[in-house]
Formats: sequence, structure tokens, C-alpha cells
Amino acid sequence: MTTIAQSRSFYAKLMAAQARSADPRLEEVFAAVPREAFIGPGPWTIVAGQGVIETPSADPRFIYQNVLVVLDADKGINNGEPFLHAMWIGKLAPRPGEAVTHIGAGTGYYTALLARLVSPGGTVAAFELDADLALRAKANLAAYENVTVIPGDAVTSDLPPSDVIYVNAGVAAPPPGWLKALKPDGRMIFPWRPAERVPLAVLVTRTEKGFACDPFMRSWFIPCSGASVASLAAKIPTRDQAARSRSIWLTADKLPDRTATAVFEHVWFSSRSLDIRPRG
Repeated sequence: MTTIAQSRSFYAKLMAAQARSADPRLEEVFAAVPREAFIGPGPWTIVAGQGVIETPSADPRFIYQNVLVVLDADKGINNGEPFLHAMWIGKLAPRPGEAVTHIGAGTGYYTALLARLVSPGGTVAAFELDADLALRAKANLAAYENVTVIPGDAVTSDLPPSDVIYVNAGVAAPPPGWLKALKPDGRMIFPWRPAERVPLAVLVTRTEKGFACDPFMRSWFIPCSGASVASLAAKIPTRDQAARSRSIWLTADKLPDRTATAVFEHVWFSSRSLDIRPRG
């Protein structure tokens, strides 16, 4: 019979392959962090497509696969799909010594993975608006000395200067403070949902010329409180316009021009590409 260690090891190999990254540490951290320690006692409720099922027992082997595990059914909060997070983390490529801000940390599972990837020397500021989840995250991450759990609103709070910003809640547009918090060469991934028909994951890189962006896949997360609804004056993109976005601008720095694919109160998206310097 397969042991829990074997299940976790195979799960880690799957996640590393999905991440499409040459960094061998991805497999190591997925193998090292016990998912069951962050999702509460089993049996667990699992979301599979449009269906919901319960694991036959509290055997952790049931959750070492690409499944969402329900954290709070009433609020629609889950421990997200591992394949998606593996791909996102692979794209962000966190490195030792970097500062990460995790927005929508939930109970801290993916926070823990990020914390290991930026060790030694790196830090993670984990924002979680839901008070109950923040308490659980703080307890779950107590052994991670480089993590600070912040039970508060990342939309209205000042974010620390960040090499990586990892957003796990859908926004109509990123708040200006998130963009400003990125250090030079900093990267941010966020779920962009300017309209019901346009759910995209966007990778942002801060370059010398501005904020380059790449809408690289479809994605859906629960709405980010305070940032999920566009104003009536916003220019909402079609799915094609959103997919053609290649840069993001602060309206305080530059007014929208004919390349604008989407326009919001404080930021706008453009089809204009920016040169991205290779990371050394």
C-alpha cells in the first residue's frame, strides 16, 4: 500500500512538472510542506468540477492530488487548485532573499511554500481579510519565522516593498498601491476579472520603462473585497482586448491613449509592449 510519504513525493513531482520550471526546489518544497496541516481535520470536502464529494476518511493521501479542498463552504473559500498554484509560483520564480507579499493567504498552505522558496534571507507578508482564516493561518505558520500574518485589508493597507506579490482574490483592476509596492524587476500575479466574461491570470513585471503585463491563462478566484467591482465610468475590455494587454499604467503618471484596452479610475491597460530585461 502507498504510504503518505510516497503520496506526497509523487504529488510533489506532479506539481514540479506542472510548474514548468527548472528550479528543483519546487519539488522539494511541495514534498516538504504537509497540506493536511493547513486544511483542518478530515474527512475533507473536495470540489471536483461542478461536483462536491467527501473523502472516505481523514487519510491525507486523499488530498495529495489536484483537488480543491473546502475551507469555508458558506463563503466559497477553498484551498486552491495545486496545479494552478504550481504554475503561478513557477512563473514568479521566487528566489532566496526576496520579499514576498501574499494577498489572500487563506490558512497559509501556499504561504508556507513561498516562505520556503525565499529562504534563507527572504520574508513573506501574508494578508488575510477573513478574521477566522487569519487566525488559522497564524497558528499554521507559527513555525515559519520569516512569515508575518497580517489580519487586514490589503486593498486599503500600505504593502511593504516587494519582489513578489502573489494575489489570490479576483480584482477588476490592481490597486495603484500594489503596483507601487513592486521593487525594480518585481513580479506580481493577480486574477483579473474586469467582467464576468473575462477571467484572466495576469503576470506583471516592473521594468525600467513601466509595468509590463502578460495575461497568460484563464483563472477564477473569489472576489477581492474592495477591489472587485469597476466604477460605472470604467472602460471594460472584451475578452480579446483584455488578452491583448501588454502593459499597465498609473493614470497619475500617464493618461490613457489610443492603445488603451481597459481603463479604470487609477490604472489603465495598454496593448503597448515594454522591453523586459533578462533577469540575471
